[in-house]
Amino acid sequence: MRKSKGVGTKLNYPKAWIDYLIYFHTDQDFFECHEVLEEHWKNEGMKGNLWPGLIQIAVALYHQRRSNMNGAKRMITSGIQKLYEERNALIELGLDVDTLFEVLENRKKEIDQQKEFTSIALPMSHPLLHACLKKSAKTEEDWKTKRIPDDQIIHKHRLRDRTPVIEEREKQKLQKKRTL
Repeated sequence: MRKSKGVGTKLNYPKAWIDYLIYFHTDQDFFECHEVLEEHWKNEGMKGNLWPGLIQIAVALYHQRRSNMNGAKRMITSGIQKLYEERNALIELGLDVDTLFEVLENRKKEIDQQKEFTSIALPMSHPLLHACLKKSAKTEEDWKTKRIPDDQIIHKHRLRDRTPVIEEREKQKLQKKRTL
């Protein structure tokens, strides 16, 4: 593979990255893309804009699919900016960066034009694709078949149980009051 085309050759990818790609391409579950990468990013204590940029791309698509074009525009603009700073890291993750930025800039234009959501694919190297296929037990044909997600995926943030998040916020408020 030629590095100049932006295609990485790394074979030992982070588990969260493979999970992100599987959610992104097979179920188009952009909410879970956000969840798995955010957990990885926070647990690893990683610096830089790689994971936040990829998270924002998934969130932008989540918003666009739900017709929240303002949220989609903010997220994709910020995500693209962050990822431009991380070109080498994207190559190491097995993405063709030139094609990636072309896809993302085209999607940004579609969001600006208030176009309806259509699925996109992230341009991956063969080793990365095969790592995803192996983990997901999918064939290349399965991978390319676009399914229409159900309401459970499209409106996931509204349908999930938020009890632990709310309890944690209340706990933090109480701790803050005690320290004042």
